[in-house]
Amino acid sequence: MTRRKNSSDLIKPGAIVGTVHSPESLRAARRIRRGVLDGLELRVDHFAESPGPLLAAAPALDLPLIVTVRHPAEGGKSALDFAQRRNLYAQFLPFAAAIDVELRSVRALANVIENARASGIAIIVSFHDFRATPAPARLREILRRAADAGADAVKIATRADTCGALQSLLGLLTQKSARPLSVMAMGRFGKVSRLLFAQAGSVLNYTFLGAANASGQWSALEFRQRLSEIES
Repeated sequence: MTRRKNSSDLIKPGAIVGTVHSPESLRAARRIRRGVLDGLELRVDHFAESPGPLLAAAPALDLPLIVTVRHPAEGGKSALDFAQRRNLYAQFLPFAAAIDVELRSVRALANVIENARASGIAIIVSFHDFRATPAPARLREILRRAADAGADAVKIATRADTCGALQSLLGLLTQKSARPLSVMAMGRFGKVSRLLFAQAGSVLNYTFLGAANASGQWSALEFRQRLSEIES
């Protein structure tokens, strides 16, 4: 019997997500103390060659799960084609509170999104740029297109090595948005951005378990501790 946690426990301002992207991080996810994290992201693309251990562990993970099979052009592990990604999403969908699909993939994975929505699973539409932060007008266009695609939440992660780039991302959280936003930076201002944006209302604030999976991430325990210090 599968158990699915409600996405409302996950898509909320300040929520902290731990990324499971390796056997080490999966072991850490099994041990994580209640209250440290609000959810887990299963990076299924990292387990694509042998998804069995992750699939077997998923029902016992006592937190809402985001299922992600990332496109290789946006940081995905392995050069998975759309057919392979559809198959992996289908295997993990019974355990998902939410799925993450890149804006570039929403048409090709329309059937995955349709099946998820029919099962009451939230849709996160994401955009990643590992080289720079697009101009504000481009960021607003991404938000509009993601909302038009039926996103329940929108995730934007870009590289921010200048104060201007950091300001552009923060600006997304200071404007009225049609959907909850998860905003974060990589690069020079990555760690600063994640604390600042969580305080500014970003949902789905990603951390690592085991070892970092992206530039600018905090460990789950350290991020929770730093946020507590800021809020005290």
